[in-house]
Amino acid sequence: MNKTGFYTHPSCLLHEMGNGHPECPDRLNAIYDRFLMTGLDIGLENIQAGPAAMSDLELAHAKMYIASLRGLSDQLLDDITAGGPSYAQVDPDTSMNSHTWSAIQHAAGAALEATDAVIAGDLQNAFCAVRPPGHHARRERAGGFCFVNNVAVAAKHALDRHGLKRVAVVDFDVHHGDGTQDILHCDERVLMVSIYQHPFYPEGGAGDITERMVNVPIAAYTKGDAVRQVVTDYWIPALHDHQPEMIFISAGFDAHREDDMGQIGLLESDYAWITRQIKAIATTYAKGRIVSVLEGGYNTQALAKSVEAHVRVLADLGV
Repeated sequence: MNKTGFYTHPSCLLHEMGNGHPECPDRLNAIYDRFLMTGLDIGLENIQAGPAAMSDLELAHAKMYIASLRGLSDQLLDDITAGGPSYAQVDPDTSMNSHTWSAIQHAAGAALEATDAVIAGDLQNAFCAVRPPGHHARRERAGGFCFVNNVAVAAKHALDRHGLKRVAVVDFDVHHGDGTQDILHCDERVLMVSIYQHPFYPEGGAGDITERMVNVPIAAYTKGDAVRQVVTDYWIPALHDHQPEMIFISAGFDAHREDDMGQIGLLESDYAWITRQIKAIATTYAKGRIVSVLEGGYNTQALAKSVEAHVRVLADLGV
């Protein structure tokens, strides 16, 4: 099966954190519009995701933390009914509204359903156009616009429920996936490779590069050729050594040169090139199995064009 799945859900458009917040519903609308304009949607399996259960989210997060998010959502609904506030702040940059819990469930649900379909062979690979993003969500803490770590949940699902022996997480967001590292760094079955601008958010970065946490800091204003060299010199050898049976991508597109959230100079062609390298590794070791999940990307035009380039490579539809 060579089909690429495209997973999303309407609830992901209803979560928002106030006027002017960069992590906004327009991000998904820009992707939808781009796919319709270019006809890319016709070449994909378009799937509306179901919700993840609390037990699914607990694969990567502490039970009490997940219960606290659900409880905060319930309190918001009660407060709104009584004429109270519309948002609950969980972090200086991160807040919930009355739709956030449903969006959290469906974002993680998309990653889980995509994982099931790809492992079953119903799809070759999949892209999940979901929000809120996840790679800053730690085991017991929200932050950086993230509540639940969608990629970490899906990776643990593949390992613990499907019995895969080795998986890899690839993260090309401009910010370090500190939540993913927090959740997965002790699991010897997982390799994480990433780039991230440093110094930058989150404070402190990833620390030293280790055998299974190959998270490479890059300086502001680094351009695509240098990033490609990092992928060639650091990611590819580590991925060959690990021989993953499935690859999960934290697909953040805020390292694009037009995105003001960071200062890295990637272009759509760079995202396509990176995706081809990941796909080659997946073909060699993982039967081509890839699940990619949206993270950052805040210039909506650059985001939409970059996602298109990424998905075209996944789906073998040219760039």
